[in-house]
Amino acid sequence: MLFLLITCFTFITFLCKSLSLKPLPLWSSSEVRLLSIWFWNDFLILNPFKKGFLESLMSSNVMTLRRKSFSYRVENVEANSEMSVLDLPELVLECILERLPPEGLCSMASVCSSLREKCTSKYLWEKHMKEKWGRVLGPAAHREWLWHISSRKDSSFFNQAKERGLMTYLSQFWPISIVRSNPSTSFKKKDPPVIDSIMSMYLALESGKFWFPAQVYNRENGHVGFMLSCYDAELSYSRRTDTFQARYPPHGRRAMAIETGVTWDRLRVPPLDTSPHDLYISDCLTELCPGDHIEIQWRRNKEFPYGWWYGVVGHLETCDGNEYYCRCHESDTVVLEFNQYTHGSRWRTTHIDRKDHREEGNEADGFYGGIRKLHSNEDISMWRRLWPSDVLE
Repeated sequence: MLFLLITCFTFITFLCKSLSLKPLPLWSSSEVRLLSIWFWNDFLILNPFKKGFLESLMSSNVMTLRRKSFSYRVENVEANSEMSVLDLPELVLECILERLPPEGLCSMASVCSSLREKCTSKYLWEKHMKEKWGRVLGPAAHREWLWHISSRKDSSFFNQAKERGLMTYLSQFWPISIVRSNPSTSFKKKDPPVIDSIMSMYLALESGKFWFPAQVYNRENGHVGFMLSCYDAELSYSRRTDTFQARYPPHGRRAMAIETGVTWDRLRVPPLDTSPHDLYISDCLTELCPGDHIEIQWRRNKEFPYGWWYGVVGHLETCDGNEYYCRCHESDTVVLEFNQYTHGSRWRTTHIDRKDHREEGNEADGFYGGIRKLHSNEDISMWRRLWPSDVLE
């Protein structure tokens, strides 16, 4: 045994001095250590008290080798492969796109055709349209949009945008820095969204290029002659100020009135699909009682469009207002009160015929048209918020 140990030691010493070893990679060094353990295990197989120690040492080195080999493979995979957002599961990608703001969707749409198809979908833009524009867009605005995109002038505009590509089209609605594509990546020209899509309507609204119909409370910056009224107008949005510019229909020979700085809280969807030049046929006259809140059409003369004015149903002069003895609701005459005006003002009260109401009035006091009864507490509270601080003359 002693002779065998001396011989092996001499042989190993000779190998170490005669061979020039180079550094080995991580995985191979572990394998060499493992081979050396197997060698000593076979070499000392005749020595029983060494066997348990070598088995434990051997198992720990095998586990170390496996861990390092796995780590090496993972590092190689991470270094040699790049994950794309399109590799995400469909549901995960949809959740990400749902949380993007409109400008984010525009930027993503310019990346590739697959993302363009997803980012211009009706589902995503319907949500943004409802959140920002749902409160001020009604049926009349959607009809105006259909006319807007079908007109020759706007069709040529969209066709020109289509020829120039998606990025040029989007840059007309959003700042260039928002929709700028990666300069290191080359893309072919991509068509803009379909012109009658919700995305196109949203971008046209944001850009201010599309004038839509709505109604404005207390027009002309709350001019005293329009307090507690609501008039039809065409509106254009300004993203810079987050306000609107309003164009009111011309009054007779007067030029079209223009107002700037109209805030969101002064706008509403027209409650009735009626032209401001047409008389509304009332359907609530038989049920009007003292205390009811109403809006009534009024115009200065017959060349002017109607505006809607807020008022309440009052009591007849012969009634003391006692609810137990009041019979005002049975009378053919309905008293309308406009309490924003002082007592004695010619605008304070007016009377209408319950059974045969048509446009009533004269050139001095104006003409009263159709009436709509207010049932919504939201409508009533809106008028109360607009109540003037001082009584009008």
